[in-house]
This record gives sequence, C-alpha cells and structure tokens, in this order.
Amino acid sequence: MLKNIFMSRYRIPYCLFLFSFLSLSSSGQVRQDFLDTVSERFQKYCNTNPREEIYIHTDRQEYVAGEDVWFSIYLIDRQTSKLSGSGKIAYFEILNPENRPVAQKRIGLENGFGPGQILLPDTISSGIYTIRAYTNWMKNFMPENCFIKRLIIHNPLTGKSFNIYRELMSNKGNITPTEATGLVTEIDKQNQENIRIIIKSTRDYRLVGGNTCYLFVQTHGIINFKRVVTLSDEVTVVNMPRDILIPGINHITLFSSSGRPVFERLLYTPKGNEGNLDLIVNENPESREKITLEIASKKGTAALDKLPYLSISASIADGNLFPGIDYYMIFGSEFGVLPDELLKSIQNGAPADSIDKFLLSMKSSWIDWNKILSESYPSIRYKKETENHFLYGRLINKNTQIPDPEQYLFLSMPGKKTMFQYAKTDKNGDFTFTLPLDGSIRDLIIQPEDAERNNNIRIESSFSDKYPELTQVTGTLAKPVTQSSSKMAVNYQVMKIYKSDVLPEKSSPVTFTGGARRFYGKPDIDLLMDDYIKLPVMQEVFFELTPGVFLRKKKTGYEISIADPVESRIYDRPPMLFIDGVIVRDPANIANLDPETVEKIEAVKSRYFVGEYMMYGLVNVITRAGDFRTVTLPDYAVRLPYRVTEPVNSFSSPDFTTPEKKLSRIPDFRNTLYWNPAVKTDNEGNAAVEFWSSDFRSDYEVSIQGITGDGKPVSIMKIIKVQ
Repeated sequence: MLKNIFMSRYRIPYCLFLFSFLSLSSSGQVRQDFLDTVSERFQKYCNTNPREEIYIHTDRQEYVAGEDVWFSIYLIDRQTSKLSGSGKIAYFEILNPENRPVAQKRIGLENGFGPGQILLPDTISSGIYTIRAYTNWMKNFMPENCFIKRLIIHNPLTGKSFNIYRELMSNKGNITPTEATGLVTEIDKQNQENIRIIIKSTRDYRLVGGNTCYLFVQTHGIINFKRVVTLSDEVTVVNMPRDILIPGINHITLFSSSGRPVFERLLYTPKGNEGNLDLIVNENPESREKITLEIASKKGTAALDKLPYLSISASIADGNLFPGIDYYMIFGSEFGVLPDELLKSIQNGAPADSIDKFLLSMKSSWIDWNKILSESYPSIRYKKETENHFLYGRLINKNTQIPDPEQYLFLSMPGKKTMFQYAKTDKNGDFTFTLPLDGSIRDLIIQPEDAERNNNIRIESSFSDKYPELTQVTGTLAKPVTQSSSKMAVNYQVMKIYKSDVLPEKSSPVTFTGGARRFYGKPDIDLLMDDYIKLPVMQEVFFELTPGVFLRKKKTGYEISIADPVESRIYDRPPMLFIDGVIVRDPANIANLDPETVEKIEAVKSRYFVGEYMMYGLVNVITRAGDFRTVTLPDYAVRLPYRVTEPVNSFSSPDFTTPEKKLSRIPDFRNTLYWNPAVKTDNEGNAAVEFWSSDFRSDYEVSIQGITGDGKPVSIMKIIKVQ
C-alpha cells in the first residue's frame, strides 16, 4: 500500500483558470464539466505538442577510442508505439563527461528507421560519455524530449585514468503536490481486478476544501480513466479496473474541488507476454566457426506481423546495463535518464510493486499541469522535417549586436541550373531556409538583400545547444579498468595494425550539387556564346546580343538595366543579377568577366515573382566552369559547404569459408562480431543471418531489437560463448 500525506498548500500560477471554478455550484453537471475541461485541455496539449520518441540500438555499450559505433535509429510515435514517418532526419551526438559534443551526425530516416555509424575520435579521454538523439521537432522540447544513453569509452593511449567528473540527472523528485492538512491518498494494488484509490479526508478539510475531487488517469497521452469523486465520509474508495489501464507508466492525478492537482502518482502496469519470438543459435561455437542465428515464432504463440526492420548485433559482453526497446519505450520515454537501480530492477524482472517504489521518487519529463490547464504551451520554432531540412540563422547588426527584423536574405548555390530562395527575418531577426533531404554536398551562399545595413549573418547549428542537466559528483571517482575493457583495447590495437577494419562506403564519390533546374523557367533571352562571333568585352556582348538588356559604364561604375517589355521603358529598380546562379550586387562583376569564359547569358525581362518577392527582371551569366570561382564574395555574404545527411557505411567482417582463410595467420580479434541494422523478416516474422566467430575466446551478447508494423516492440538478448 502506497501513501502520501499533504502538509502545505500547492501554489501554481494559473489562477485565472482556477478562479472560474471557485464559485461553481455543486451540481453534478458543473462538476462533470470541469472534468471534461481537464480532458479537453489535456488532449489539446497532446495534439498541439505531439511527442516523438527515439530509440537507438548500438552494437555495444562499451568502446575503445578510435573505434566505430554502429547503431540503428527508431523514430516512434508515443501514443501508437508505431514507427513514425513524421521526421526524415535524426540528430545524433556523443557528449563528453563535461556535456560537450565530441562527435555529431545527421542521419537520414525512412519510414521511422535509419542505420548509422560514427567514428570515435582517438584523442578523447577515458570516461562516461552520452549518446543523445532527437528530431528537429523534438528540439522544441529539449533537453527532456530526447534519447539518452550512457556510453563507456576507454583510451589506454592517453595515459589518463578513467574519471567520472559529473553524472546526468534523472527526473527524480517528488511529483506529488501538497494540499492542506487533512487529505491523505493511498493506492492499494492487492486486488486482482481493481486498483483501489483510497482518499481519506477530515471534516475540516471537506468544509474548507470542498467535498468534491476529480480523478484523472492517462498513459503516454491516452486517457484511461476519469471520474468525479464525492468525499461523503472520512474514507472514500474508488475502484479502477485494471483492464482499462494501458501497459506502461500510468499517471494518476487527483484534483481538488478548486481545480488544483493535490495528488499525483506513477504506477507501472506490465505489458502482456509479448515474447513470442525465439532466437535459435549455437551457444558454444568454436573460433572461426560459422554462426547461424534463426529468429522464429515460438511454438504455441501467434506469429508476429512482418517486421519492417530488425537490427542485430553480436559483440563482447561488457556487462553494462541498458534496456531493450520494449522497456525503454515504457520507462525511458517517460523519464529520460534512468537510475541504475531501476535499470537493474527492470533487467532482473522485478515485480511491478517493487518498481512502483522506485517511481515514488521519479517525475514525468513531459506532464506539467500548470502549463496544461493554463494552456501555456511551449513555443514551437522547429518544424517537422517531413519534406525538407531546415537551415536556421539570425541577422544581427555588427555595431549594436541587435537582431534586424523584416529583412530579406537570399540563398544561392553555384551551378548552371540556378536555384534561388529568399527568407524574411522575424521580430527576433531569425530566418529559415529549406534544403532537400539527401546526402549531396551543396555549396551554400547566403547574403542579405540590403548590404548597406551593416549586418552579420549567423548560421545556427542544427544540433541543439540545450544539454541535459548535470549534477556535480563529490570528489573524483576513478573507475577501475575491467578485464573485458582491457582485452577490448588490445583487440582494437591488433585490428588496427592489421587494418582489418577498413570499411567500404556505399555512397559514390563526393561532388558538389547545384540546383536541379533553373527557378525562372524558360528565359526571354537564352544566348549561347558559341553561336556568335567572339567579342572582346562583356559591354559589347550586351550591346550587340541582348536586346532590351543594357550594360553601361558610368562615372560611378557599371549599371545593368532592363526595359519593361509591356511599357517599353526602363524599370526604376535594378534587375536581379546572377553569375553561375549566385546573386551579385555589383554589375562590375559581370562587366569584368572575360567573354571567353562565359558559356551563356539568360535573361527574364518581365517582372518575376518568387513567392511574395518580386524581381524587376533578372540576368544570369553562366560561365563554362559554372562554379562561381572567378568572383570574390563580399564580406557580408556567408559561404559554407553543407551536407544534410551523412552516407551510410557497411559493416564488414571476414569470411572463413575456404580452408585457406580459416587457417590464415592474420589475427581476427573483432570486438563486434556482427552488425546488421536492417534485417527484414518474412510475412510470419521469421529471419536468419550468418556470420563467423573470431579468434578471441569470450562471452558475446547477441542483441536483437525492432518494432512490428502494429507497434509491438521486439527485444531478444542471449549470451554465446566462443570456445
């Protein structure tokens, strides 16, 4: 039986919401209206701020500096537990013990799944590092709404001891608000059919606080149970049927008659027996022996749906704790970092009542009744990247360091097919551009429309700068180097010497990618220079070959103008000028080009709109190289190479099929025997893979993680011992 006694008033700043309920009559309709209002605002909160969840399956929990970390990313809808296609990019980071990134990658996702690999720098020190991952949408709720996993990294070459400087804070703390003395709430889970919520109230409490309470229960944003409770006596019992509770963390809240939450409790409802997959493998293979893993439905159980993706790892068993995808979606998505005590309880199959005791000191990372009832939702700046990647920045005055609002900026990419985007800064000086969701490297050039305003362009990192909170550890805790970690370090050095870890890359050689097609369609002038006689200077080229488009030299410099084809007069504003698709503000850049280097000139004479932005005609001079190399960018422009998602490497492992290879004297000391991030099962959920054991005799952990099409998590772990 769990108990909580309230000693003092719970104060929260949503008085306007509560005020409307203080003078309500005690009619049943009014009381039901309040509960309906709570339900509506809770649903609105969930719908307005839908939470995504990420789970990452890594090939190991412990590494040596310089090794590769292999991983699979699963993006999951919190309410349905199904893979979510709402985000196409995951942001993956490894943070050092001081909470600073040492490695970062953007990983492409397809239908909620994405494989990845990242190289650990060989210069980092030994310590406890942190993997964190999130989508662009999840950045709105950082640092709580992200995947977090501790990683142990050893670097014997630095000569420094393994130190734990700080630890990530879990969501600990008493979540239960307190109300006036005289109200006690207990949870009784002894009954097999119902959970009994026992509310004890004194006569004085009922006279002052009212004789009505409101009970509300939700799990991962889904309402399980709600009821108006009348405190007619000193003890009031509410029977809540167990079968209405969704497996997971059930969040129970009791509101007072004035609308204040006076009791909150987290309970754990175990999921049903979903372990209907079996892993069949030889658990005692010899060195350099072929190992076959078979995944099949257990006898007497219903076959699982076809799994879209299943990731499989076989690596040295390091003894470190981390829940599989099944338990992480229950606990990790609710609390973030899990205490070691809870991890051990989960892994050891502790009963629900035992886990409930841990939950007394935990609080949800996303439920805040203050914000929910007052509709004070977090501001949404970062959109879901379903079709494009978003590049964010800010325009700031160099002298005052104040953001400059309502200003246009332009994005160009050098190339023979001109791509053009504009953005307008908001009240905070922020702007956003969009980029295609692919792995091409693009040469981005961003510049302001008005160069005279003396502004700086600051490009925002796509990775969140809101880091999880750290708690200072008293003193310095040295972690002893275990036998397994010492062997892993030796194995890594041996493999490095024999260069067995060279990884082929699936992607083609890197080249810069420009626009796919010119944004202005078919131009009014499409002049191919090779079709005409060679002229010595660009001024003569325009004079002879571009009717209605004029390049003139004046005392102050060059000028390019276009005659309006409708009104037959020169526009009172200059046209937009491009060289190789990049905007240039000074016509002298075009006038000073050598005609021999120019391939063609394209011009649009009429006014041209891109969205709400209007150009008074445009001229695009395309060089034979098409790479904008002949022009020096002005100081106010920003140029950066940018790749939205990184290419995916393939995990390689030796094949000892032939006697020659099996008897080879080249050592094979792989720390990870096998990694496959995307095993696809047949229609009944069955699959099989093969790989070879190494020369290193040790215990290896086989880990299989995945999600079925209907949202059922799959997690299987088994130890094999190479003889």
